[in-house]
Amino acid sequence: MYLSLPIPESSSHECTLDSCLDLFCSTEELTGDNRWYCPKCETHVDATKKFDLWTLPPILIVHLKRFRYDAWGSRSKINSPVHYPLQNWDLSRSLKSSREKVPTYDLYAVSNHLGDLGCGHYTAYGMNRFDDQWYDFNDSTCRPIDAKADIGHNSSAYCLFFNRVERDQQTACSSNCKSRLPVVRRQSTDRPELWPHMQLTTRQDCRDFTRSTVAELGDVPQSGDVTIMPRVVEENSDAQ
Repeated sequence: MYLSLPIPESSSHECTLDSCLDLFCSTEELTGDNRWYCPKCETHVDATKKFDLWTLPPILIVHLKRFRYDAWGSRSKINSPVHYPLQNWDLSRSLKSSREKVPTYDLYAVSNHLGDLGCGHYTAYGMNRFDDQWYDFNDSTCRPIDAKADIGHNSSAYCLFFNRVERDQQTACSSNCKSRLPVVRRQSTDRPELWPHMQLTTRQDCRDFTRSTVAELGDVPQSGDVTIMPRVVEENSDAQ
């Protein structure tokens, strides 16, 4: 699953990943040229649109919308720094369904875009899962970096890659608890139960996989592994 999050254009406070997510989940008014076409009224009407998160995947990719277009066709890049956590990104306040586990995520890779629309260059940060050391990948060059000094607040971050970790509610207050383990530790062809879209309890469950099986694993409004529920509410309509 990936989320394409807008970046607040102007704010008196620092821009964080949570503020980007809040903007994504905020209610949007559809008016003027953006009015919603009501199939019941057979006309365009004013409405509101809202996205809600109901379930969260083992692997979450966050895309930051750094490129924008205006009504006149001009394009520009948003170079505002976005502060994002390296560990313990807690999404419980944004999740609409109730779950037994605390949905937190650890960062394991970052894709950076340097430059603008006319000329740009991509680099990447990645964490070695064996020793937790972060590295900077720039073309053929690879060098170790200090995560706290170089990652988490740069203005070039474009795509963020998170691995979900789960802790019991009783141990949620401890960030270094030993029970806090990543949901996906390694993916391979002989371990399909670790694939992000096949997070089931046992190998036998994986063989007997059905949509109803996944629905039983969590409190979701529809069958499936990941659900983003858009909601459009019609306003000022006389149709019954």
